[in-house]
Amino acid sequence: MATIFFRQVLTAALCVITLGYPLEGAALGLLQAYEAALANDPAYRAAVHENAAGQQYKELGRSHLLPSLSANYATSKNRADVTTPSVFGDRTDHRSYTSRAASIQLRQPLLHLEGTARYRQGVAQTHASDAQFSVRRQDLIVRLVSLYVSACYAQDQLARAVAERDAYAEQRLSVNRMLQSGEGTRTDVLETQAKFDMSVTQVIEAEDSVANARSALEAMVGQQITALDPLSEVFRSKPMQPANFEEWKEKALAHNREIMAQRHIVEVAQEEVRKNQAGHTPRLDLIASASSNRSDTINTFNQDANIRSIGLQLTIPLYAGGSVNAAIRQAVANHEKSLATLDDKTSAVLVELRKQYNLNLSSVSRIGATEQFLNSALLLVDATQKSVKGGQRTHLDVLNAQQQLYEARRDLALARFNYLLSFLRLRFAAGTLDRTDLEDIATYFAAGS
Repeated sequence: MATIFFRQVLTAALCVITLGYPLEGAALGLLQAYEAALANDPAYRAAVHENAAGQQYKELGRSHLLPSLSANYATSKNRADVTTPSVFGDRTDHRSYTSRAASIQLRQPLLHLEGTARYRQGVAQTHASDAQFSVRRQDLIVRLVSLYVSACYAQDQLARAVAERDAYAEQRLSVNRMLQSGEGTRTDVLETQAKFDMSVTQVIEAEDSVANARSALEAMVGQQITALDPLSEVFRSKPMQPANFEEWKEKALAHNREIMAQRHIVEVAQEEVRKNQAGHTPRLDLIASASSNRSDTINTFNQDANIRSIGLQLTIPLYAGGSVNAAIRQAVANHEKSLATLDDKTSAVLVELRKQYNLNLSSVSRIGATEQFLNSALLLVDATQKSVKGGQRTHLDVLNAQQQLYEARRDLALARFNYLLSFLRLRFAAGTLDRTDLEDIATYFAAGS
């Protein structure tokens, strides 16, 4: 009986160590899921359109420095009574005529400090949009792998729960037969039945977890999932590169896209100050115009006038009710706020960087320790099986040893998955995360091996 149970456990071990549970349909690989998420993830698609809108800030800012051209045309029918006084009495003319006026005007800013500030502000806003979009793209990788790993882990837990249930079912049959033959005890039957009932509950919970995890991943990739690539049986952690935290810190300060975006936001706030300060400065424009008028007024009745002009227009602001000074003070306060936000963002990034750096290092140690725990659990199961044959242990001891074995396999799977996530999140915090890192993670799964 013990040998049969141990064979069931070894079958479960083979299923668990590959972290794959037989499912129908082709498995969805990690890189395939990434390509699908690029096309279907709602949050990423929103980021694409947001970035497209952000590209227009630069164009809008440039427009304040480029010439503007406008044209006007007006025509109307008029009826006028014109009375002319004279020594012979007033004379009234009744006139009915059509007037027409057409003009075109070109305005080119020559000295426009507000427009210059608006242009630099637009450039900074576009750069901020690009940095934020880069954050969204890196975040897509992290979210995808997190959901993929969660689904794989749930799939692994279901495989383990089913194997455990089947093993307890076989164990239950064995102890019942032994009780009927007079070799077993009622306690063994009750303990095995309790373990079996608990395993049935665990299978139901694991099935719900698989369904929930897959639903979350399906919402991101936009397609139904029947199976996922299991984690490879061969798992080797990568050496930390660079090994020194200070080097990771330098990378984060130079490349983290969230910090870069906030720096550009600081630039936007600074240009907002300059833009409002320009409210006290004069503006000089070059104006060129051409117009053609016919009977434009009653005084130019039946007269055609074609006018060409070019000149300079100087506008000097004198007083605006204090609005300019108020706008400057408001912009200065917002600039200080953006600087404080930058410091806060930098601190948060460095804290997350340190956390993921430590987690990445500890995950490697945790994997090694859990592997030792797994080996010890396997030896304990074997030793307990032999002790039962020698009459030194009971079947309850076998069940407890097997329970430790399942827990060891669960902990090993969790440690490996946490290592993969910390590997990505460390690079995300450093701002260097890209598709190459995702491809490295994909090699840990069976299809990428």
